[in-house]
Amino acid sequence: MSKASAEARKQLDRLVALGYPDVADISADAFRALARPLIAALEHSDLGSDILLVPTRELVSPESLIARTSIDRMAGFTTMPPRDIASFLPQDGFEPPEGPFYLVVEPHTGTCYVNREPDVARKLIDSDERLPLTLEEGLAIATQHPEWLLEKNGFNLLGSRSADGRVPSIWMSQNAPRLGAVWPNSRHTWLGNAYCVSRRGVSLFR
Repeated sequence: MSKASAEARKQLDRLVALGYPDVADISADAFRALARPLIAALEHSDLGSDILLVPTRELVSPESLIARTSIDRMAGFTTMPPRDIASFLPQDGFEPPEGPFYLVVEPHTGTCYVNREPDVARKLIDSDERLPLTLEEGLAIATQHPEWLLEKNGFNLLGSRSADGRVPSIWMSQNAPRLGAVWPNSRHTWLGNAYCVSRRGVSLFR
């Protein structure tokens, strides 16, 4: 078993334990089966363990997922209504690979872009040949690595945006992960701008 496939299996186990099959309205076995082709493709991959297993919006809608994160038994929360959360869509060029699961390679909370306006950070990320994370990918970080919110920083998710221009963000509030949003010209000392190196769907391993 490769490091990448072992890590993907571990993350899949966590999603199942947190009730993601219920969100998808399928059994746990059916949920695991949907990830099987991608995990099998990783058996001969040299990606390593610095990856995120991300279920697409078509499989699990993002509205309720922050509540399935936690730090020290403090559940994640949001004050945004579900329709607001659903309005944050991937921007052109940052759409996910074909689903129902895909990988984010070398995800980061964007510590080097802390206290930067989203529009400014987007240009810096582009010039550094990195990719801004989407809402779904940020939720995957908060789900698989909630400790990053404590050890590193909260983060904006510049790969997604609502029709009114806001970008989603995840940070610590009241000792728990919180999903919110910021305006593209706002600056916050506690927010980085999350990024990755690449996205990989199952077809890219063939």
